[in-house]
Amino acid sequence: MAKKAKAEVKNILQTRPPVVVVLGHVDHGKSSLLEAIRDFKITAKESGGITQHIGAYEIDEKGKKITFIDTPGHEAFSAMRARGTEVADVALLVIDSAQSVQPQTKEAINVIKRSEIPMIVVLNKIDLPNADPEKIKRELSKVDIFVESMGGEIPSVEVSAKEKTGIDELLEMILLISDLKELKSETDLPVEGLIIESYMDAGKGPVATAIIKKGILNLKDIIATDIALGKVRGMQDFQGKQIQKALPSQPVVILGFEKVPAVGEKFKFFKSVEDAQAKLKIESQKREINVSVIDNDPSKKIVNIILKGDVFGSIEAIEGVLKNLPQEKVILRILKSEVGDINETDIKTAEMVKAQIIGFRVKISPTVVKMMQKEEGQKIRIKTFNIIYDLIQEVRFGMEKSLEAEVVRRDIGKIRALVLFFAEKNRQIVGGKIQDGEIKKGLKLEIFRNNEKVGSGRIIELQRDKKVVDKLSKGDECGILFEGNTKIEKDDILVAFIEERKKSEL
Repeated sequence: MAKKAKAEVKNILQTRPPVVVVLGHVDHGKSSLLEAIRDFKITAKESGGITQHIGAYEIDEKGKKITFIDTPGHEAFSAMRARGTEVADVALLVIDSAQSVQPQTKEAINVIKRSEIPMIVVLNKIDLPNADPEKIKRELSKVDIFVESMGGEIPSVEVSAKEKTGIDELLEMILLISDLKELKSETDLPVEGLIIESYMDAGKGPVATAIIKKGILNLKDIIATDIALGKVRGMQDFQGKQIQKALPSQPVVILGFEKVPAVGEKFKFFKSVEDAQAKLKIESQKREINVSVIDNDPSKKIVNIILKGDVFGSIEAIEGVLKNLPQEKVILRILKSEVGDINETDIKTAEMVKAQIIGFRVKISPTVVKMMQKEEGQKIRIKTFNIIYDLIQEVRFGMEKSLEAEVVRRDIGKIRALVLFFAEKNRQIVGGKIQDGEIKKGLKLEIFRNNEKVGSGRIIELQRDKKVVDKLSKGDECGILFEGNTKIEKDDILVAFIEERKKSEL
């Protein structure tokens, strides 16, 4: 008797909202565009006009939801932009119609191409009198971005975030693309999601913003990333309202992690705390600092730093830039990077491994302040910053400071020896003519005979017409009192030079 065919298990697929990532050059209007779209004012104005932390927002359009991920536009946040596109379905490339395609615009294009998601070109600030969207389209064609009006397949929309024009057309285009993609997700599977923002809150503890990729997140669910375990004790939507569950594509603020998860980490559902802890054990061991395994390269200087930041997104961005600093002469080692204020453990670690502590938008704990006031504590260097550029420059300066100054030789002038007067011990009076540059008292000399170096010394005194002078120039005849290790002969060429100590650069 034939065996019955095994029943196929079909996952329940449900249509989900599109997740849209907003990319583009700084100051081209990404945040103002989102304000216009969701009519939700961004209040956090960060130093330097940079939106430091990734945020996610949800809107309703014609009965359909759209989730937007707002990623920073500064070049330091390339890694965070790439994180954003991991979960995105559509990318908006925002360009100022009154400017041009900038280097960061091209960088954003590369991020979108690597993610292989559909792109919509958003020509912003169309209300400005010098706006020229056709010029922007021509510039885009030079980087292989061909919009529909130029014979390509990439849609473009002209908008004014300030005047709130073109917004309806943009949202309609997003929904059209999402309909064509037939976005669906399995809702009956264990929940999975992506952390897009995380930080430590003094009152709430670790806080993480996530996008649900599949399944449904419920209160009391046990979830874990590679480094953080959590039992969901609270959830909020992007407006801060308490919710009981989060669906695919929905942005959700999660409370209940034991430690701050890293931006870009995926989280998964676990049946028990024990299962989650078993998964975390190996990963946590890898992250432990093991000073004994640091491999010192005797041919290079090494600068060790401990990095503390306000949120994982900032730390990830800073690490990305620091790792791109030149390290041919100096090795930069980030021994530990974590969220939170600078504490006593950081000081002890810094003492043990001779590291500098660098903080970004964090405080120094009172205990550490007291330690620093004592003599032994003053050996540890701690610096905190609110602007990433300043932090990077400080680390670069520290790396350069560890290098010895380079001695750079600069030729000043040349003398042809014509008359030899007398010599005694290591001194000699020589008459000659300056062939090039200028000659000064005290300059070092190298002696060349038949194009070969035969000795060296320096000018003790410089004369013209038997009168002592400070300097002479090309064409002048001169007499010099030479002190050196070689006797000068007629027609020797004396090359005068100086040696300067120049600060080493990476």
